[in-house]
Amino acid sequence: MTETAVIFIDDDADIRRVMAQSLALDDMPVQCFADGASALAGIHGEFEGVVLCDYNMPGMNGLAVLEKVHEIDDTIPVVILTGQGDISTAVSAMQKGAYDFIEKPFDHDELLELLRHALEKRQLALENRRLKAQLKHLAKPGPRLLGDSAAMQRVLATIDPLLETSANILLRGETGAGKDAIARYIHENSPRRQQNYVAINCGAVPENLIESELFGHEAGAFTGAERRRIGKFEHAHGGTLFLDEVESMPLALQVKILRVLEERKLERLGSNTPVDVDVRVIAATKVDLKQLSDSGEFRADLYYRLNVVQVDIPALRERKEDIPLLFHHFALIAAARYDRESVPLTASQASRLMQYDWPGNVRELRNLAERYVLLGVLAFEDSGVTMPGSAAAHQTLGNMVDAFERSAIISALNANRGSIKDTMAQLRVARKTLYDKMKKHGLDKAEFRD
Repeated sequence: MTETAVIFIDDDADIRRVMAQSLALDDMPVQCFADGASALAGIHGEFEGVVLCDYNMPGMNGLAVLEKVHEIDDTIPVVILTGQGDISTAVSAMQKGAYDFIEKPFDHDELLELLRHALEKRQLALENRRLKAQLKHLAKPGPRLLGDSAAMQRVLATIDPLLETSANILLRGETGAGKDAIARYIHENSPRRQQNYVAINCGAVPENLIESELFGHEAGAFTGAERRRIGKFEHAHGGTLFLDEVESMPLALQVKILRVLEERKLERLGSNTPVDVDVRVIAATKVDLKQLSDSGEFRADLYYRLNVVQVDIPALRERKEDIPLLFHHFALIAAARYDRESVPLTASQASRLMQYDWPGNVRELRNLAERYVLLGVLAFEDSGVTMPGSAAAHQTLGNMVDAFERSAIISALNANRGSIKDTMAQLRVARKTLYDKMKKHGLDKAEFRD
């Protein structure tokens, strides 16, 4: 029912058939039902359309349908069809929260205008709900996850239910995509925020030292161990341990990690005394850990222990519409750090940033923003981003606008896997407008499907 604009309920089959045909001709997809109970089964809190319901029906009448719809979501507009001159029914419907009523026989254009206004109201209600959810995130302490792209909204929707839990999480994404930032965000918005967030790169510590790094050691445990050392697990007690590049962890150590996660106890090197640890583990990998476990290169039991929930982090090229916001954010931070002024990018410069593929992901963008604050446009000379200054400087405004528009549409189609409806919502354009622009730029939605 994701494409439905109107749910129409009427026990008269002829009226349902006429309504379905007339609304479809006006590009307003409709689903028709003979009774309220069957219609209600398909209505949920994220339904983006309106309900048009006849008042006089056997069983559940229009007012009963209105009450049931508002129990699901009281911002879903319900329009009641009433008999001619039935003023008392109309007044009762409005008092109970109906969006409006219309008398039979009705003028089709009048009904169409009423439904369009109701749809606009519904879209505003859903947008306000989304904005309130974003403000809720922004009101929380700690780092922010910037980006309004569909790809980043999917990440937020995945991790939001996990924030108040202690479930282990596996982050998967390319180098530089922001796995550490997301791990910090999860920690700082969890009940563990008052305790330590401890990060270790499993691929950066020599194999002969990583066990001591994780579990600690007693004085004299090995040559050079002059005093007791608390390991990362113990230091993260009550908080969060971030294991980056977990695929690099030696197999022999994986067994010990698994035991600590299962028993919630560890023993420092050189000690036989168990130490209780309460740690949430967020692991990160840039490879397919399931594939490694299937081939025996990573322990399957540890993989399943770490992968209670997997969160796939999109590469920057998959969320290009977030690039201008991220660049501006990083430039402001750099300007404050170096006591420099941050000069905003021009529209053509922002367009160039969005056309680049960013193999280094967010990390590469952040480094470029810092160089831009220090060097201005010279910062782009040694990067892979071709900025206006040579051939690009001779482009017309129309060409630059077209390039920006095409890039924005491609990014939105990629983010929404070719879904026209979701792309329309993200870009806030009408269906016909989107199709016209896709035709203009030679784009086919089939190219963007999985």
